[in-house]
Amino acid sequence: MNEIATMRFRRLGMLTICAVYFVILVGGIVRASGAGMGCPDWPTCFGQWVPPTSEMQLPANYHEIYAQRGYENTQFNLVKTWTEYTNRLVGVTIGFLIFLTAWSSRIYFKTDKTVFYLAIMAFFLVGFQGWLGSTVVASNLKPLMITIHMLVALLIVALLIYTITRSQRETFAPVDLSVLPAKFKAILKLVMLMTLLQIAMGTQVREAVDFIAHEHAYIERQFWREDFPVIFYVHRSFSSLILFTNAWLVWRLFQHVNKTHPLVRASFLLLSLIFTAILAGVSLDRLGMPPVAQPIHLLMANLIFGVQFFMWMALRYSTQKA
Repeated sequence: MNEIATMRFRRLGMLTICAVYFVILVGGIVRASGAGMGCPDWPTCFGQWVPPTSEMQLPANYHEIYAQRGYENTQFNLVKTWTEYTNRLVGVTIGFLIFLTAWSSRIYFKTDKTVFYLAIMAFFLVGFQGWLGSTVVASNLKPLMITIHMLVALLIVALLIYTITRSQRETFAPVDLSVLPAKFKAILKLVMLMTLLQIAMGTQVREAVDFIAHEHAYIERQFWREDFPVIFYVHRSFSSLILFTNAWLVWRLFQHVNKTHPLVRASFLLLSLIFTAILAGVSLDRLGMPPVAQPIHLLMANLIFGVQFFMWMALRYSTQKA
């Protein structure tokens, strides 16, 4: 197989994964700042392909126009409009990147059809995600639709990680990890499920926060905590269990595997991401819901699952020849 073509495919895949995580971060900023309706229509923004930079560029009766379309209280806000527009631009960029990744995956059609089909599947899923984004706007930002939109992004990342890891499985296959405890793989699967459960609880908390934020007109953040639902406290306590179980995995890898192995490096990254997520969560809990902490907390949760999924895939190809 052409070495240059394989390297191009892997680099494109990695760039696409980074872009998806970036759009998750931007999406978190959009949600935390209440900028989701910064562009009340889709795919245009206030009827324009390039958003206005001043309210004077809009029709004098634009309030009435959008009220008739079901978007009452539409107000032009330069920062919110361009925040949401940036979110859309990043989404379009991902569309181009995933197309290039899918196109470059054709080199695997004869040697490993699974890589090719996974890349094609990710491409179509990104298209579905674009349609879902328009549905989110049409629903006037219903929390459930926003949550589904985020979960699909998580699925896209998992597919891409699976694709790229499988494409270089020969890197992991020669490594013998039989020195690890027999229960290591089972616990790794368990922590992945725990992370998904934590993310699911986090989305429930996020939906409650959206409602609370709306009730407080997105101000007086220091008082939001008083209205947090019980699931917030479960979510907060569960983070300790996630930290300790992941720390056990990291310690076992550190004890038994060469320190230069990708699994060990990934495990150190995993631990740092968990600490960052917890610190962001503590700041949300104790520092009056600072807006900057919300997208960071969301991004860390998604990165944690991504690293865990990569470790699971790498471990799979390290312990069995394919």
